[in-house]
Amino acid sequence: MKKKLLLSAVVFVFFVSCNKDKEMLNDLNQYNTSMESKGYHFGDAIVLPKEVTDNASNISISFGDKETDQLKIDPRFFTLGDNAVTFTIKKKNGETISQDATINVFAKSPEAELTYTIVKEYPHDTKNFVQGFQVDGNTIYESDGQNGSSRILKYTLGSTTPIASTSQPDDVFSEGSTIVGDKIYQLTWQNKKGFIYDKNSLKLLGEFPYPNVMGEGWGLTYDGKNLIASDGTKNIYFLDVSNPSKMVRYISVAGSNEVYDQLNELEYHQGFIYANVWQKPIILKINPANGEVVGKFDFSEIAKQHTSGTDDVLNGIAFKGENMLVTGKNWSKIYEVAIK
Repeated sequence: MKKKLLLSAVVFVFFVSCNKDKEMLNDLNQYNTSMESKGYHFGDAIVLPKEVTDNASNISISFGDKETDQLKIDPRFFTLGDNAVTFTIKKKNGETISQDATINVFAKSPEAELTYTIVKEYPHDTKNFVQGFQVDGNTIYESDGQNGSSRILKYTLGSTTPIASTSQPDDVFSEGSTIVGDKIYQLTWQNKKGFIYDKNSLKLLGEFPYPNVMGEGWGLTYDGKNLIASDGTKNIYFLDVSNPSKMVRYISVAGSNEVYDQLNELEYHQGFIYANVWQKPIILKINPANGEVVGKFDFSEIAKQHTSGTDDVLNGIAFKGENMLVTGKNWSKIYEVAIK
C-alpha cells in the first residue's frame, strides 16, 4: 500500500511538473508570437512573461555558436531583421527546458519616402536581361543574365550598340557586376564563382569563388574599399577586393517595420548602398554601417509601363553625377531622374 501511495505521489509530481513546463512554454510561445510583428529595436529589453521568470533560475538566448543571458537586444548578438534563436530556461529545480523563436529587430527611425523627377530618357535594348548596371562617364557597363545568353557588355549611353561584349558559357547565369579601377567584377547566380574582366576590352582575366556564406550571387557594387554583394536574402556581404573569396563583414537590412530580403542589383553612392528589391518597384537607400533602410524610392509609375510579367522588373541602378539612372530587365528605356 505504501509503495502504491509513493508511486502515485511521484506520478502526481511528474504530472504537475509537466503541466508547469507546458504552461511556461505556452506563455513563452504566445509572447514570442505577439512580438514577431511588433518587433524590437536595438537596446530594448526582452520582458518575458512572469510565469517564465518566476520559475527560472537562469534564462539564456543562443544564436548558433553564440549565447547570452542578457535579456536585451544587443547588436553584438542580434542583427536587423529576423533572428532565429533558442531560449534555454534553467528552472529552480535544476531542470532545463528550451524553445526556438524568431526575434525581429527593426530600425528605430521610419525610412524617408524619397521622390524624383524624370529629366531624360535613353533607349535600352529590350533583349538585355539586366542583372548588373553601371555608368562610367558616358559609357554603360551591363551584365545580362539567362542561361545561354549571359554576357558582359558596354555601350554608349543613348545608343544600344555594344562597343565590346564577352559571352559566358551556356551553363552560366550572369548576375551583378561592378567597376573596380581598370577591371570589371561580375557574379554568377548559382555557379558559386565570379569573373574578372579588363574594363577596356572586356577580355576575361580570371575568376574567383565566393565565400560559402553566400548561397547565390545576385547584386554587386564597390565602395572604394570592398566589394559589396547580395545573395537574394536580407544580407549584404562586404568582400575583400584583393581576395573576393574572403568575407570582411556583413549586414542585415530592415526598415522601421519590415525586414527586406531578395535584395538584388546594388549601387554605392556617397556613403550609402542603393538596392533593388526583386519583383518590387522600389529602390532602398541603406546605411552600410548597420543595414538600416533610411529611405525608399517608389518607381511604380515607371515600372508599370514596362512590367507585364514576373521577369521584366525594375533592376538597374547607376549614378550619373547627382542624378540616378534606372532601368529594368528587357526594358526599352533607361531613365535619368533627379532626386528631390
